[in-house]
Amino acid sequence: MSATADHAEERTNPAARLGFQPGQVVQELGYDDDAEQALREGIEAITGQELVGEDYDDMADAVVLWFREDDGDLTDALVDAITLIEDGAPVWLMTPKTGRPGYVEPSEIGEAAQTAGLAQTSTVNAGKDWTGNRLVTPKTARTGKR
Repeated sequence: MSATADHAEERTNPAARLGFQPGQVVQELGYDDDAEQALREGIEAITGQELVGEDYDDMADAVVLWFREDDGDLTDALVDAITLIEDGAPVWLMTPKTGRPGYVEPSEIGEAAQTAGLAQTSTVNAGKDWTGNRLVTPKTARTGKR
């Protein structure tokens, strides 16, 4: 795909910048009516599969976690999310933008991610009302001689 086509896809599909691939299983946690529908549909269009819910009982390739200030403890939610994916797989933490109901302070996100053992790698505009933070677990260190 050309760079021009890549940019066109980003304009038409808000999920294009999230790095999902066809065939990936994406588990969605914290869904509610306020979640960004265009983003959800975009993820499904890229992966070719519906998002799986909280009752999915196998490992997923990524997690999309919708989280609002009043949803409880963010660290606990992140720890729960990483039990569902392999090391190195992303958790996309979606939080309301500044000034929107349920806004979560960036410092709280950073602290919760670090406590949960995650590293924040990027932040994207995830729609009109949402910001996405890409968090990843460190890949397991390989043992053996160098």
